[in-house]
Amino acid sequence: MENALMREVVEVVKKDPGADLRRLSNREKTMLIDRLRPRYSLRSMACLLRIAPSSYHYHHARIGVDKYAGLRARVARAFADSKGRYGYRRVKAALGTGVSEKVIRRLMAEGGLSAHVPKRRRYSSYEGETTPAPGNLVNRDFTAERPNEKWLTDITEIKASDGKVYLSPMIDCHDGKIVAYTAGFHPNAELANRMLAEAAETLPDNARPVVHSD
Repeated sequence: MENALMREVVEVVKKDPGADLRRLSNREKTMLIDRLRPRYSLRSMACLLRIAPSSYHYHHARIGVDKYAGLRARVARAFADSKGRYGYRRVKAALGTGVSEKVIRRLMAEGGLSAHVPKRRRYSSYEGETTPAPGNLVNRDFTAERPNEKWLTDITEIKASDGKVYLSPMIDCHDGKIVAYTAGFHPNAELANRMLAEAAETLPDNARPVVHSD
């Protein structure tokens, strides 16, 4: 607490870092207490600064200092560190302060700090123009007597520490070998088409495998 008060002496009272806290005026002591009151109790700070609580309340009323000025700065900093994603509950948790959620919510509202909420995609039953489904030539028989007779493919979602990755492999039913694969951050047609092109390059001239996909 004493170190925190010494740091505020430079910023709030505009005095040297080595200034004696007890030799400050009661008005200056009140300014320091108001900056740190959300973090420390009035009684403990008044005892350290040697100012009577009645003197503090007198000067506090005359100065009209926002007692949450220090907390406002910390709230704004925590919100900025979250890149605008934190609401008042997560900001309070990040600060580890004993101030109520109601106070944090009010300070964020007064500061115009509103968490970004992604818009929900509206449901639509329209599936676009579809083409007739191809025949099920494999009929769930995923065995093959020779290589390049039946191929299987699908896109698999993999959750990584920094997001989602999508894998598009081509597997030969004969021995389970991965003929070709591609990976990317989006499960789109470009990912599948690139994999198909790479798989086709591995085929001998007379091979025409059946490709099955869900």
